[in-house]
Amino acid sequence: MSYIFEPPRQPSVAIKNSDDRFPVHRIYCVGQNYAAHTREMGGDPDRTPPFFFCKPADAVQEDGTIIAYPQMTENLHHEIELVVALKAGGKNIKVEDASNVIFGYGVGLDLTRRDLQKKS
Repeated sequence: MSYIFEPPRQPSVAIKNSDDRFPVHRIYCVGQNYAAHTREMGGDPDRTPPFFFCKPADAVQEDGTIIAYPQMTENLHHEIELVVALKAGGKNIKVEDASNVIFGYGVGLDLTRRDLQKKS
């Protein structure tokens, strides 16, 4: 099959001790999910519930990649995140069954323009 434009590559991450790769389809994120960070961001952990948001799968970058970011930012924050890779989807999964849908764990680096975030 020929394309006018090459289709984008399937984002994926390396799997430790394997030549295989884990395909990334969706990235779900949780914000302000611990009290100290909620306070740091000016919120009240007793009144501000965690919120959920998504990032595009192509936000995934290879280890060692130089990451471009907007030069106009004056307040770029970085956070180390726990990444949970799921081998199966689902909803309303019982707590005792949750480990059955986990493929593995990883470490992620999240970058946020706090100056832009505070404008919204």
